[in-house]
Amino acid sequence: MNPYENRYEIQSSKPMDQNSILFEEPHIRPENVLNKFRIKMQKRVVILGGGESGVGAAILAKRQGYQVLLSDGGVLKENYRQELNAHSIEFEEGQHTVERILDADLVIKSPGIPEKNELVKKLRQDGVEIISEIEFAYNYKGNSRIIGITGSNGKTTTTALTYHILKHGGLDCALVGNIGYSFAKQVSEDPKEWYVAEISSFQLDDIKNFRPDIAILTNITEDHLDRYDYKIENYIESKFRIAMNQQLEDVLIYCADDEVTMDYLKRHPINSNLLPFTMRQEPSKGAFIKDGEMTVRAGNEYVTMSIYDFALKGKHNQYNTMAAGLAAATVGLRKDKIREAIQSFESLEHRMEHVATVRGVEFINDSKATNVNSTWYALESMHKPTILILGGVDKGNDYSLIKELVKEKVKAIVCMGIDNRKIHEAFGNEVALIVNTSSAVEAVQAAFHFADKDDVVLLSPACASFDLFNNYEDRGKQFKDAVRDL
Repeated sequence: MNPYENRYEIQSSKPMDQNSILFEEPHIRPENVLNKFRIKMQKRVVILGGGESGVGAAILAKRQGYQVLLSDGGVLKENYRQELNAHSIEFEEGQHTVERILDADLVIKSPGIPEKNELVKKLRQDGVEIISEIEFAYNYKGNSRIIGITGSNGKTTTTALTYHILKHGGLDCALVGNIGYSFAKQVSEDPKEWYVAEISSFQLDDIKNFRPDIAILTNITEDHLDRYDYKIENYIESKFRIAMNQQLEDVLIYCADDEVTMDYLKRHPINSNLLPFTMRQEPSKGAFIKDGEMTVRAGNEYVTMSIYDFALKGKHNQYNTMAAGLAAATVGLRKDKIREAIQSFESLEHRMEHVATVRGVEFINDSKATNVNSTWYALESMHKPTILILGGVDKGNDYSLIKELVKEKVKAIVCMGIDNRKIHEAFGNEVALIVNTSSAVEAVQAAFHFADKDDVVLLSPACASFDLFNNYEDRGKQFKDAVRDL
């Protein structure tokens, strides 16, 4: 039974037959009264936030017969406005009609809206149920199966690679979630047998029944602590919610080299089958890399291949590849299909993306590095003198994590943000040259000025982008445009 379905009973002070539904008002036609009851039976759903996930949830809710209002405090993108109109979905923008929102039976909240939001606080006080879009979509997925991927770093690449392997292996699948495609819209408009979903901690915070058949936890490092009262314990709990509903027949794939993950697993029992990936051990089941060769064992069969045949380079991508390969093997794909897909995968935009080489200076776009640990991985893979572009909205960053790498590899830092004080404080004694800029164009020109032939300019901001840009994609695009204009 759908957990969000209401059962209403028509009550009357006297027995009713088909004609007595007219009550005492003969001018009311029976079909109008039935329509009135039908409206009363509809559960009132409010969607807070009109981005990709919100619009997708609204479309699914409308198709399932709910009374829907989408409310966004900002301005909707034109394509989303057109979609809502095409589905006859009521919406408001630039405001929130508080009375109507508080009257909802169910609220589906955008992951970008924090718990400290005043409207969310009022909803909680009034006892209105709040869920995420992935939770709502989950309840209408039918017999479809889910591979859910979360983690502080590598989840987007791991999600995209897992989808690529499954698609190459001939499975009917879709790529959804935090990677940019609404899970709810996919379920509503083009359901698949398999969903490969990138899931953020914010989305996991508002699940109740969501249960992936296969869950992947890439790692856990400090990130988004501003949303978790600056307590790493709260963030860790949030990430592990991906496995909270899993049962014995489900699988949790995790990094055995991640100390935070291992510490949590020692103290908290998990119901599902545990499959590790590692570079430090040789587990009987799971994935490991030794002497330049990856071995994946999910059952009786096992896959082996050289890491030098991986399309994705760098140590961090070896971890991502093990996780994705393990998921594919768990699904039961043939090992030759897994090998072929790992070899043919193309890297993602804004993730260690080579942009251009200008007069011997290479420019790399790693705009998706929105936390310090992502920047650590990027710097670790640098083998040339590096000019590092850092900055944006700080989420409680601990820059000491990259201090040694910066000292070893970085010759200059170009700050790109409104408040760069913390970066100056962290690296003032490590790097002789640190400058402030306030746009992608300024940052690129400054970095190019400081670079010599055979140097690398690396955009790996370690911060969110919302001070100067719409999102990390906008930041990466403006960076690439500025490089091409040199």
